[in-house]
Amino acid sequence: MSRTPSAERWARLGLGPRLFAAMALVVCAGAGSLLIVALLVAPAVFGDHLRRSGTADLTTAVRTHIDQAFTEATLLSLAAGIVVAVLVAGLVTWLVSRRLAAPVAELAATTTRMADGNYDTDLADPRLGPEFAAAPALLFGPDRFHPSAEGYAAFADFKLSRVEIERAHLVAGFGKIRWVEGSAVRLEGDLATLAAAEPAILAHMNADHVAAIEHMVGRGPGWRMTGIDPEGADFRREGDIARVEFAGEVRDAGQARAELVRLVRA
Repeated sequence: MSRTPSAERWARLGLGPRLFAAMALVVCAGAGSLLIVALLVAPAVFGDHLRRSGTADLTTAVRTHIDQAFTEATLLSLAAGIVVAVLVAGLVTWLVSRRLAAPVAELAATTTRMADGNYDTDLADPRLGPEFAAAPALLFGPDRFHPSAEGYAAFADFKLSRVEIERAHLVAGFGKIRWVEGSAVRLEGDLATLAAAEPAILAHMNADHVAAIEHMVGRGPGWRMTGIDPEGADFRREGDIARVEFAGEVRDAGQARAELVRLVRA
């Protein structure tokens, strides 16, 4: 669905300007509502008090002059009050929007640099509040495989690094130590299909097939599936981890289901 030109211009604005515009709109709407209500209610209330004061025999000219004086005084005082209120509210809105937008912009810039491959980027405190400072995993996602490592994300010098595999040193046992090319240990081909299906597979297995998981791991109860990839599945029970290798590579949810069924029946 294509956006209208006005929607495109609005989307190009940063978070700060959009917050400021939204809050300024609220202030202006409130000021306009105040003015309308005052003009509708105040003259009637003033006229009622004037009649009850015993001045009903005023001439038409005097009454007209009194009404004009009241209207002008009301409009001038309301206009002055609204202008001052809008200016003060605008200043506060500008300060608040800057305060809210700055850490979000810094976090967005950090994630963008990381997405571009700059994994030495510092993950500084985003200043989004105590909830994020106390639980950095809310920002960077939980580590299903090593949950005890989530505390490291709070370190000031914490960095993520990406390793490009050129060669691997295979230690397969005595007399079986050798170098192998990176292509021999890297997974090639379509990895996205299974990765997209992984959350649903994990949720289904952990909710509906606890006994099957225990059978596959073969080390008692309490295990949960934490990951699945083309070559196998990972499991965790508190501090213990386990991995079950597949007989062949799986590339989608259907193949994964077939291989898991085979393991359970084995």
